[in-house]
Amino acid sequence: MTLDELRRYAVARAFAEPTDLVTAIQRLGYLQADPIRAPARAQDLILRHRVENYRADDLEKRFPDLPVVEDMLHNYGFFPDEHRALLYPRMMSARWRDFIDEHAALRRKVLRHFIEYEEAHPRDVERRLGGGARINGWGGASTATTLMLEALHREGRLRVARRDAGIRVYAPAHARGPALSQLARADGIIRLIVNLYAPISQRSLMRTFYMMGVYKPDVDYLKRVELMVKRGEFRREMVDAVMYVWPANETNPHAVTDGVRLLAPFDPLVWDRARFEHLWGWAYRFEAYTPLAKRKLGYYALPMLCRDRIVGWANASIEDGRLKIQTGHAAAKPRGPGLAAFNSSLKDEAERVRLFLGLPGRARLY
Repeated sequence: MTLDELRRYAVARAFAEPTDLVTAIQRLGYLQADPIRAPARAQDLILRHRVENYRADDLEKRFPDLPVVEDMLHNYGFFPDEHRALLYPRMMSARWRDFIDEHAALRRKVLRHFIEYEEAHPRDVERRLGGGARINGWGGASTATTLMLEALHREGRLRVARRDAGIRVYAPAHARGPALSQLARADGIIRLIVNLYAPISQRSLMRTFYMMGVYKPDVDYLKRVELMVKRGEFRREMVDAVMYVWPANETNPHAVTDGVRLLAPFDPLVWDRARFEHLWGWAYRFEAYTPLAKRKLGYYALPMLCRDRIVGWANASIEDGRLKIQTGHAAAKPRGPGLAAFNSSLKDEAERVRLFLGLPGRARLY
């Protein structure tokens, strides 16, 4: 496979025909979450390309009735319910284990709370049980009860039932079926990540497993990948001096479509920055946490896909109730008839973003 073919394959498989919300999450296998709204949260920006008539916040509004769970993989996000068997039982990180051990009495109180109440908002648990202030791992102030709820969620004892103004409201975790073996869990996690990010370089694949830390089964992941290649589950091939892995049963699942798409910074097509630079020849950076003076692309730059090329980026904002989109280009803009077609496609995409956000008027393009 050539680099051009790999690029087209990566784009084509990322965007099948839009479907319903549950099917879209099942196809992905995992959906990364992020709280920043610029102009919408990452999970909503990812889903709008994959769910028919999707609107911002649809996932949060419908979440309590969906067969979907919030949990950790290599980062935090949403899973189809059937993947819970891949997540547990698992070890806790030393930080969380120490916290639970230091607050054993509080842990018992919180668990007893759920005998009487079906759900628990952190504020209500704090009011009933107390717990005192404490600094959390992100440098902000959290109460011990809030941290204990999160710890029990990571331990698999609690689940996120819904959100109240963005705050996680917890409930007891549903009963799980028989536990999978370590190897079965590991193989399932490998399939999940390869399906999500394929074609993924072998180096990035191993890095993703490393990011999972103690939450993954303790096996030799490179050997498991090699075994799955030998069994015919995955195809592995050197493309332009980089070893890539992808599902063996996929060749050209969908044609690359015309038009422009503005992608989330954590879209599966974008997430692996090393692959991004290899496929498109320029470095995309997420700069929300970069000091203003050092930003090159913008606070929340959305990669701008045109057919099978990511040609630049866009920063979208809402000013006076209307959508404003400012674009930048990684290379020279199209010229002649190509420029007119590009501008028309960009206007169409801006209109789709406006409808997704539920804003009036037409977007202003710069």
